[in-house]
Amino acid sequence: MAAVKITIIGGGSGGFTLGHVKAICLTPNLHGSTVCLMDIDADRLNDVYIVCRRLVKQAGVDLKMEKTLDRREALQGADFVINTALVDGGRRLAEGWKIAEKHGIKWGGSYHILYDEPFWLNYYQFQLFEGIACDILELCPKAWLLLVANPVLAGTTFLQRKYPGLQMVGLCGADTAARSIARTLGLDSTQVTYEAPGVNHFIWLTKMFYKGQNVFPMLNRWLETEAEKYWQTHPEGEMGMKKLDLYRNLGVIPIGDSASITGASWPWWYHSSPDVEARWKANSRDWWYTYAEGVRQAPKHFKELVRDEKRVFIGADEKRASEAGGGHGLQIPVIESIACDIPRVLVTNVRNSNEFIAGIPSDFEVEIPTLISRRGIQGIKTGGLPKPIIAHILRDRVAPVEMELAAYEKGSRALLTQLVMMDKWTQSVKNANDLIDEIFALPYHGELREHYR
Repeated sequence: MAAVKITIIGGGSGGFTLGHVKAICLTPNLHGSTVCLMDIDADRLNDVYIVCRRLVKQAGVDLKMEKTLDRREALQGADFVINTALVDGGRRLAEGWKIAEKHGIKWGGSYHILYDEPFWLNYYQFQLFEGIACDILELCPKAWLLLVANPVLAGTTFLQRKYPGLQMVGLCGADTAARSIARTLGLDSTQVTYEAPGVNHFIWLTKMFYKGQNVFPMLNRWLETEAEKYWQTHPEGEMGMKKLDLYRNLGVIPIGDSASITGASWPWWYHSSPDVEARWKANSRDWWYTYAEGVRQAPKHFKELVRDEKRVFIGADEKRASEAGGGHGLQIPVIESIACDIPRVLVTNVRNSNEFIAGIPSDFEVEIPTLISRRGIQGIKTGGLPKPIIAHILRDRVAPVEMELAAYEKGSRALLTQLVMMDKWTQSVKNANDLIDEIFALPYHGELREHYR
């Protein structure tokens, strides 16, 4: 066992925080630890704190809960820092998206405008990430930062370049996505091994084995016999129409946000017009506005949870899954592996320092299998990706992120305009500048306007 202090920045994010506390309760090796919730919204923070205390009491475990509005106080003595914070996300996302649509930007293929990592929100995220990093290095320099909040790709690249002494890792959900494919094929997902390299939100399943047998021939049979019926009710998802169309053409499978319902990054052509979207049963716009409204309504739903004093938070199935070694999210197993020296191979986001994926710059983030233990997080070299996929990564993920980071670090409006020009749907320099001007004119963007003077 290891009694550690785990600080959650953005602790008022109800769903994320509740999931983390539940996972700790289901991890006996971490009992006796302290969980400190930090947020700048006192009302939301208090609601989440009340529910988490109730969860811990139901679980009957030794876990100390703390809360604070002061980030520096929260970081004092921390061993692990989980950052889930999104700066005013629901409102700023939706209002910016509507402006972008007005200026002709379309859903599908747009990462830095119509997505949840738009340039106007990323600015505030970079400011937050950097502030947390500096505080950690001053107050708890041996602590590990687990970056969960987006943009994980740009954030991991930025922080690991600028603060090489910071112990940090970016975390997302590749494992859940890969194992979903196994379950759809009727396989026991706990018995599969796989490799899915790439960069965050642009990763590709290149190998998968079930008890030593190659899963791809099983998938090919499923495509011939089951796919059409399945797509009648499941056109999206890990076995959706777009993803497996790409598999047919490229031989590897996009997983997670790659070619997902979000429409993010490549391939934009599945979203090129309403008629094309209808053919592929894709509707990114409705999905994203529903997501943004869900973010905005989360505090209201959590207040209902506070009032429901009879709610059971940990069911019998979750307890059995925990005892069998499953049922956790990614963040808590990472903490347990480091704190208790329990080696695990988990897919995380790290710097491509040892050419873990050939063809991607060595100082750029990659999402790869890593060995995690008391010694830290060590990347494992992968078999790489086909050259056409690398080409798309360099065009659609590396190039725009490098442009955005350069614009941010230099405070350059000209480079920000170039970033918007890199979007598939931007029609001209005037179009890009008109879009930026209108977003900058929103009343809460004074700091953003000043930064990009």
